[in-house]
Amino acid sequence: MKIRYLGHSAFQIDTGKHKLLIDPFLSGNPNSGATPDECDADYILVSHAHGDHLGDAVSISKRCGAIIISNFEIATYCNMLGAKSHPLHIGGSFGFDFGRVKLTIAHHGSTLVAEDGSFVTLGAPCGFLIFTGGKTLYHAGDTGLFYDMKLIGEMYSIDAAMLPIGDNFTMGIDDAVKAVQFLNPKVTIPMHYNTFDVIKADPNRFAEKVMAAGNEVAILGPGQSMEV
Repeated sequence: MKIRYLGHSAFQIDTGKHKLLIDPFLSGNPNSGATPDECDADYILVSHAHGDHLGDAVSISKRCGAIIISNFEIATYCNMLGAKSHPLHIGGSFGFDFGRVKLTIAHHGSTLVAEDGSFVTLGAPCGFLIFTGGKTLYHAGDTGLFYDMKLIGEMYSIDAAMLPIGDNFTMGIDDAVKAVQFLNPKVTIPMHYNTFDVIKADPNRFAEKVMAAGNEVAILGPGQSMEV
């Protein structure tokens, strides 16, 4: 299984049979590892409605016929725009042909700023547990540190965790280090940093702190991949 980092919080998961995109913020992303036209997908997972996460999900879905997996409100909104979607909600899971997805809590917001400047709140933000190909992946979405991460780590053997480290809107480095201790994944990939000045962070400092505690970190530049 290959995990490709596309910058910010965007990833492409290639199982060998299916391609999944997570939070495909590509257009307008100064550190994007791909353009929307370069990304094919069978499924697109959207953690919340902010523009830097919903991103190009609808246009990619309509081009590829990909199914958008998200909370009920976002899934319904995307369906109204002509995209295919499957709604879930926190704590719920569903089996797809590539495996299973379960929505976890995330402490954040989920409001879309419409073209006319109005605000549209689209449900609760979430993270994702993805079970595919005998592996368990955890994408935390945008979130602060929460103690239930310890429960997630106790219930599931996580092969790879994708955690925000950029601070300001999400966990910073120190809180993300504690999250790794709670989750105990085989490897952690830092995300949601250095896209904008307000979320500047040093992934090497994060890696040093995590590895000093005995856990592994993979720092991926936009467009880079790793195998799990």
